Amino acid sequence: MKKHNSIFIIFIVLLSCNTPKKEKLETATVEVKKVEIPALNLRQANRLAELPLACVNTEYPNKLGQTLGSDNDLKSPKALHPTFFGCFDWHSAVHGHWSMVSLMRQFPDLEKRREINQWLLESISKVNIEKEVEYFHGKHNKSYERTYGWAWLLKLAEELHKWDHVVARKAETNLQPLTDVIVEHYIEFLPKLNYPIRVGEHPNTAFGLSFAYDYAVTLNHTELKSLIEQRAKDFYMNDEDCPLSWEPSGFDFLSPCLEEAALMKRVLSREEFKTWIDKFLPQLKDKAFNIETGKVSDRTDGKLVHLDGVNFSRAWSLNYIAKDLPEFQHLKNIANQHINYSLPSIVGDSYEGGHWLGSFAIYALNSIDE
Repeated sequence: MKKHNSIFIIFIVLLSCNTPKKEKLETATVEVKKVEIPALNLRQANRLAELPLACVNTEYPNKLGQTLGSDNDLKSPKALHPTFFGCFDWHSAVHGHWSMVSLMRQFPDLEKRREINQWLLESISKVNIEKEVEYFHGKHNKSYERTYGWAWLLKLAEELHKWDHVVARKAETNLQPLTDVIVEHYIEFLPKLNYPIRVGEHPNTAFGLSFAYDYAVTLNHTELKSLIEQRAKDFYMNDEDCPLSWEPSGFDFLSPCLEEAALMKRVLSREEFKTWIDKFLPQLKDKAFNIETGKVSDRTDGKLVHLDGVNFSRAWSLNYIAKDLPEFQHLKNIANQHINYSLPSIVGDSYEGGHWLGSFAIYALNSIDE
């Protein structure tokens, strides 16, 4: 009996020695230095406006991403997509248009305001959008741009709706048939999606739902809003201990963990979210929490430059998580750190990053004051 007691005591001592070490490894953090708060002012807006202006009318190079049903489908990007043919691919052309609308809404005195307004009216015309709608009704492309491009199209529609300007009213009206198609696609697709997609690139489900949810809230689309709330809870409500330390992967431009957290912040009540985040990413509450920025080794590489995108998208997610929650205000400093790392490099950069990163930068900068 004494021998058994001695073994038991030794086991307890060893367990008590090991437990603090494990806890220390899980919660170890470093003090985060306060960094400069970036700002989207008129000077910065003029600088960033150059990026979409340089690409929305640039047809080549182009990655169509279409499924061919016959030789008849072999057409130029502009013939297939008379509105969104530039910026290398369809979704980048969409958020290039969003960038111009967002900047014009915030800064009506932009240096290139006349050029931007003229482009928006010519590009988002009734005839052009009819052609875009026709493409989405095609037999072989019903899942085209699901859900990343869909999300940005609804973000563009939302931004036009919020912009009080005659150009916006005309463009919003012209865009509406395509907006309706994308909403219908979401409503048809989401009930059939059994499992969320948790990658750090285009198909990420949480990102696609967040932008669509913002649209539904702004436009008071109750059916889409209710569906996203339900599907988000179905997918993510029981998630715990997201492996944030595994991020980013080699060419992520989204953070699977933080995009999910930002979505759940949208669809849960304040108290529900606080309970959920304590299980999902408990380390975020630590005032000394930090996460290293994504490091870009070659900005001429179209995939590796994605890591500038992950810095911007992390920033907008962290800022959304921190909004209205005093215990998470320290996350804003980490968001600023991420923006400051990537922002200086994107203007004047190679086309591999310049055709899309401006939109990410603008959205991240917009998130600072929300």
